[in-house]
Amino acid sequence: MVFLTLAALLLVLAVACGGGEKKGSPTPTRTAATATRTATATRTAAATATRTAIATATPTATPTAAVTATPTTPPTVEVTVTPAVTPTKVAEKVDGITPTEIILGSHFALTGTWGASFKPVLEGIKAYFKYVNAEEGGVCGRQIVFKVENDEYDPAMAVGAVRKLVEDEKVFAIVGGLGTAAHSAVWEYLNEKGIPDLWIMSGAHKWAAEPEKYPWSIAILPDYQGEGAIFGKWISQNMPGAKVGVLYQNDDFGEDVRIGVKNGLDPTKNQVVSEQSYESTAVSIGSQITNLKNDGVEVVVGACIPPPCSQAIKEADRQGWHPQFLIDYVNSDDIMYQFATPQVMEGTISLQANKLVTETDDPAVAEHHRIMQTYSDQPAGNYAIVGEEAAMMTVTALGNTCDNLTRQGLMDSIYATFQNYQGPLNLPGVITTLSPTDHQATEAMRLMRSTVTPDGKGKWEYFGDIIPFK
Repeated sequence: MVFLTLAALLLVLAVACGGGEKKGSPTPTRTAATATRTATATRTAAATATRTAIATATPTATPTAAVTATPTTPPTVEVTVTPAVTPTKVAEKVDGITPTEIILGSHFALTGTWGASFKPVLEGIKAYFKYVNAEEGGVCGRQIVFKVENDEYDPAMAVGAVRKLVEDEKVFAIVGGLGTAAHSAVWEYLNEKGIPDLWIMSGAHKWAAEPEKYPWSIAILPDYQGEGAIFGKWISQNMPGAKVGVLYQNDDFGEDVRIGVKNGLDPTKNQVVSEQSYESTAVSIGSQITNLKNDGVEVVVGACIPPPCSQAIKEADRQGWHPQFLIDYVNSDDIMYQFATPQVMEGTISLQANKLVTETDDPAVAEHHRIMQTYSDQPAGNYAIVGEEAAMMTVTALGNTCDNLTRQGLMDSIYATFQNYQGPLNLPGVITTLSPTDHQATEAMRLMRSTVTPDGKGKWEYFGDIIPFK
């Protein structure tokens, strides 16, 4: 009887275990090579400004979120974006993504002269995120939390600021990190960690030069070398025979512009006869201006930011010397008139790629004014427009990957969304196309000149056609 009972028990156990998974059974896979993403985002803003981003693309090899930052071909899913009311679920735990929040971060100069100079850019980013939270319910059913750490425009401080954001604050992505030297100190770290490093607020050539090596970093500002080449070509076409001088910040920023100018000049028409560098920490650049003057320079290209650029123009005027100044696009904001009078600035040439804040008849510009008035203590401005563009592109890309809120999903969404993208605040014809092999968002610009209005105020005005870098 005992043996019969044991046999019966063994038979029951055998039947129960027989329903398990068979050895060698295939597991479900997702094949990226055959998947197609259709991303459609439509956001209707007040004052009739409408932003629509529509893209259909088959993503190619893109960066993985591994620490090695080696791009692979990830799985993709079909996404159709509609305004999210209920938070979408996240299949895996991702830093910076909670059921109610998307946490983003940035490093910026918040104090001192640099902080005052570039505050409008940061305020443009913050105001747009506040607008999206208040009027659109956030994105993907979540509120955007934007954390900013002060780096004082200093590389060493930028390292500590970004490590805090990534390791302590657990941000999902870095948005709009400011400054060539400061960001140079952190971008390799961000790529090693697999952190999306979006819309870098610097035009250093290196940001987009090796996208396969730095797959997580994308620049929003135009390439300084391309800008310098435009300046050089303009000089040879309009001031043949004039002696050229370059005043440049002694880092990648200044060096890129210097290289670009030489590439753009026609050597049969113009020569660079004086090159004067200065450190970003310099209090005065008076000696450099004196050297340019003594070298017989007739046109000066300034690879400098507002405080030193305005100082150069004022010092030249003080010395009774009035060359033609062409200054980097980072100066193309009315903030310059806080450092130098419109009368001293008159005739100075710069570049831009966006609609100007004075074009209030344009619906997108009018909406920018409304957003700044409602959500910031900073007035609307050309710098603030750049900040709003970075925030808008971030929200658009996030909205197109609500079902895949991962860092890899965000990068996939960027490549799918920004194909022949005409931003509402970009000049018509300035198109953005991004891919795993193209990380330069802005590749065309237009020349502009500082003028004086009848009531004595300064005003930037466009002239000529849009000039592509390629």
